Amino acid sequence: MRIEKQKTIAVMIDIQERLFPAMAGKEKLLDHALKLLKGLVSLKVPVLVTEQYTKGLGQTLPELSACIPDFLPIEKRSFSCYDSPAFVEALEEEDAPNIILFGIESHVCLLQTAIDLKGAGYLPVVVADCTTSRKESDWKLALERFRYEGILISSYESILFELTRSSESEHFRSISQIVK
Repeated sequence: MRIEKQKTIAVMIDIQERLFPAMAGKEKLLDHALKLLKGLVSLKVPVLVTEQYTKGLGQTLPELSACIPDFLPIEKRSFSCYDSPAFVEALEEEDAPNIILFGIESHVCLLQTAIDLKGAGYLPVVVADCTTSRKESDWKLALERFRYEGILISSYESILFELTRSSESEHFRSISQIVK
C-alpha cells in the first residue's frame, strides 16, 4: 500500500516541556522530529498536535511548535488521541485515510492512538525513530505490539521520501537537504 501525500496527515503526540526531559534518547528524538516536521511542512502535509494535560506536563517544545504554521494544539486527558472529541473532529475535517504518528510515549499514547485509528478504518503509520518512552524497553515493546496489531512502522527519512515519490518532484531538493 502506498502512502500518498494527498491522502495523508500527521499527528505529533505529546512532545511537551515537562514530559520530554524524562524520555530515553530524547536528543535523537528531538533531532528526528524536527526533520520530520520540516519535511512535512515542506510537503504541505497537515500536522495535528496533541498535548496531554498541559497544566501538569506543559506545552509542546517551542522548537517544534515554531515549525508548524498556525500552531494550534489539541489538549487531551485520555491516552488515546481518538478518545478526544476535538481530535476526532479535526481528523474528520482533514478527510485523509493515512495517519503518520510520532511523539511520546510509544507504549502509551502512541500505541493506544494507533490501535484506535486502525479500528476506526484509518491506516496509521508509526515513525519509529520519532518516538520514544521513558524506558527503552517500553519503546521496544511498543514496536513489537505495533507489529502484532498490523500497524505500519517507518522511519522519518523513509516516510518523507515515500511522500515525495520521485527525484523529479518539486520537493525532492528540500527533503534531501532536510534529511542530511
